[in-house]
Amino acid sequence: MKLSHLNLCVYDVSEAVVFFQNIFDFQLLDQKGDFIAGMTDGHGFNLVLSKLRSDHNEALYPKDFHLGFYVETMTEVDHFYEKLVAAGIASEHEPRMIRGGYTLYFTALDGILFEVTCYNC
Repeated sequence: MKLSHLNLCVYDVSEAVVFFQNIFDFQLLDQKGDFIAGMTDGHGFNLVLSKLRSDHNEALYPKDFHLGFYVETMTEVDHFYEKLVAAGIASEHEPRMIRGGYTLYFTALDGILFEVTCYNC
């Protein structure tokens, strides 16, 4: 069995599309206004972004919910951090060793937590 896609609910679909294109190199497959968009990572995983119908004062996801991305080298994590800095996206700290991996955490898209980690590097 293989995980093929994830539906991520966001407040602003168009903003999320640009974010995933510019930060994670996803490609847009199709978009229907600001209601739903389909994207691919080019490696068999599809991301569906759908508009969250909720009061913006609520937390979007539970505290420890996050999207994790693995890379092969510490240098890739460092380059990703530099990409975030250039895009004006803040992180709480620079990449560092956390639970056996060289890891960077940051929040974007109204508080969604993201992780970029290299294990065994």
